Amino acid sequence: MPDSSSIKVNAPRRAALIWTLAQIAIVWTVSDIGFYLLLPMLGLQPSYNEASIAITLYYIFWVGITVITFWPLYTSWSLYGRWATFENRVSSYVVWSISFAACILFAAYVLPLLPPPAWTEPWNPPEVRVATPWYFLPKSIEILFQQLLVVALILALSAQQYSIRKISAYCALAFGAAHVFLALDEVPLRYVIRFMIAATAFGVVFPYLILRVPNGFAYSYIVHWLYYAVTVSMPRLFSSSPT
Repeated sequence: MPDSSSIKVNAPRRAALIWTLAQIAIVWTVSDIGFYLLLPMLGLQPSYNEASIAITLYYIFWVGITVITFWPLYTSWSLYGRWATFENRVSSYVVWSISFAACILFAAYVLPLLPPPAWTEPWNPPEVRVATPWYFLPKSIEILFQQLLVVALILALSAQQYSIRKISAYCALAFGAAHVFLALDEVPLRYVIRFMIAATAFGVVFPYLILRVPNGFAYSYIVHWLYYAVTVSMPRLFSSSPT
């Protein structure tokens, strides 16, 4: 039978975890609702290719909301479980600078050189299938928004002294399930399933990067961003058969 004193001690920690999980769910859900419902009501097309600037500003707003909401979690690592941030400033500058330059190089110079994507299906293609260089401006900010939520989830679970394996399992489940909202964008089921599988796999990897690898947040972001770069590139390189 559990010791009553330990239950009393752990109760506030459990309450803090539940509240953090609720906040993450609320922020992610409301941001998606705003994207799919509010933006069209304001006369803005929810298209990364057609409304790049507006959607970029939209996700900058949500990045701000996320940072404000979870700032105590991000900064109080001694209380919530240590995460490998920028332990060596010089290497951090190098990682971020090279990553930023590579993203710009791909979007601005490499992508326009690739063959245009072929599309023979009778229905409209998913936006990522016909992405333009402008697609990556709002997408880069959205990825940052998602990464900040993932970090909050990982730190909240780490505060409960969960193992990396358990944190990875929960993160994979949550990150994969969150991508079901793609169905609201009339994305074909096979694309929804593909993104959910990829998100689940990333959810397994992200906790290790965030908690154990120096500059892990940067690497986590890069892996996330590269997935979209590969997704955009593959149909152009192998355009003879639709994916």
